[in-house]
Amino acid sequence: MTTSQPILRSSALRAVETRAVEQGITDLMQRAGLAAAECARRMLGDSAKSVLVMAGPGNNGGDAFEAACHLKDWFFRVTVFFNGDAAKLPPDAKRAHAKWVARNGHTIAFPPDPYLKFDLVVDGLFGIGLTRAPVGVYADAIEYANLLGAPILALDVPSGINADTGAFYGKGDRAAICAARTITFMALKPGLLMLDGVDCSGEIELADLGVSANIDAVAAGRGADQGAGRSVGTDLFSKYLHPRSRNAHKGDMGSVAIIGGASGMTGAALLAGRAALKLGAGRVYCGLVGDGGEAGSAPNPAFDPDQLELMLRPAGSLFEPGFVDSMVVGPGMGHSVEAEDLLWRALAAPAPLVLDADALNLIGHDPALAKAVAGRSAPTLITPHPGEAARLLGRTIAEVQADRIASALELAKRFNCTALLKGAGSVIALGEAKTAASAAGSAKGGRWFINTSGNPGMASAGMGDVLSGMLGTLLGQGWDAEAAMLGAVHLHGCAADACVAEGRGPAGLTASEVTEAARGLFNKWNQVVR
Repeated sequence: MTTSQPILRSSALRAVETRAVEQGITDLMQRAGLAAAECARRMLGDSAKSVLVMAGPGNNGGDAFEAACHLKDWFFRVTVFFNGDAAKLPPDAKRAHAKWVARNGHTIAFPPDPYLKFDLVVDGLFGIGLTRAPVGVYADAIEYANLLGAPILALDVPSGINADTGAFYGKGDRAAICAARTITFMALKPGLLMLDGVDCSGEIELADLGVSANIDAVAAGRGADQGAGRSVGTDLFSKYLHPRSRNAHKGDMGSVAIIGGASGMTGAALLAGRAALKLGAGRVYCGLVGDGGEAGSAPNPAFDPDQLELMLRPAGSLFEPGFVDSMVVGPGMGHSVEAEDLLWRALAAPAPLVLDADALNLIGHDPALAKAVAGRSAPTLITPHPGEAARLLGRTIAEVQADRIASALELAKRFNCTALLKGAGSVIALGEAKTAASAAGSAKGGRWFINTSGNPGMASAGMGDVLSGMLGTLLGQGWDAEAAMLGAVHLHGCAADACVAEGRGPAGLTASEVTEAARGLFNKWNQVVR
């Protein structure tokens, strides 16, 4: 079981700092430096070892000087690289530099003596304020650190990474620090959890510096301006987790319709159907598109030989009102006239709806379909990858990825839905409340989350189909749209992580294996006593 944590963008972090100062908390840099030094000591062990501390020209450099002072006091051999002008440092960083000098500490220019060997590098070059690619001696220092061979501890954010988006500012070995561990201060940053930041951050350790109350207060008021979100944890949907009643029957467990599986792509619908069934749906119908009668194509199967419990039907037979509790439309559906007609019928249906894969591509090319999605009154969930999101928003993939949080929020607002933007650090964004029950509380529109479970083994065919089937089951069992999206996405990633932990991946991990792992993990979650 996992616990959600606040994630703050730079604007919200500065608001936290302002509140702290107003409350008389003026030693945040000292707290950060001590936390960093303690983290470095754990990485080094207690024997006397050599540390290279790289201090930049701003407050991140001040954190580095504070850490260097503690490490020197603890009898580590500390070398500090600093290329700035001490007189031009911000006030707190200037005081930290003076403390280093008072300890008879000195600084070196780059590059260090080639004969020096270091057991650890502390990256304090740039923090959340970086707005462009490092150049000159700082780019040289980043390249040197990455090629040195010693583990790197990054302070707050690996230098060269955009703290709000996770993107590189530059290219190659000189672009950004590749850390073994990042100790981040006050709250998690989006850039640690998405895009290039995922590969550069290593293990992430959070030091809240004793201002958690301020963080919570700022986070509560900054969701609408995109400044604050949360990581996904099981606590966000725990109210839906419980053991099954002994008196339960299949009618209590929800009926799910999967619409897709055109000729040559039947496997996508079957993967979704199997995932829905193995996550606990009472009945699962796979409505297959077409009859397989096209020249050179195989006929649609009458049943799934590997999952006899699935009921395969013509797709058009599943739209009778009340026949199913939720619908999943898109896996392997294709772009035929029939597929488009089925999508129109699904959008008009009153059941909670998951739109994935080919359904999203059809919507992205037809403004009338897009308008119909936005006009639905029943819950709607969409699950685009960046390419599909670009088509839905009329942008390039690069523009979508440039700010994944803003892109996900725009998807949720434009289509009046709960949106998932897939990728490293999948972003979940909420549209407006769709039911009286969910609307009774505070408005949900504008809220966002980042899921941190999952691994590169999920970059294989069928993973999205499995996720869509899982979503269909949770919706069919009465989970609201927010909880269903958070729960399914987090479970999907945790199941993949469990597979890798058992040696089944990341290379060669299959969607079917993730389905099996998700079933076991979901049953464990439902048995936890609260």
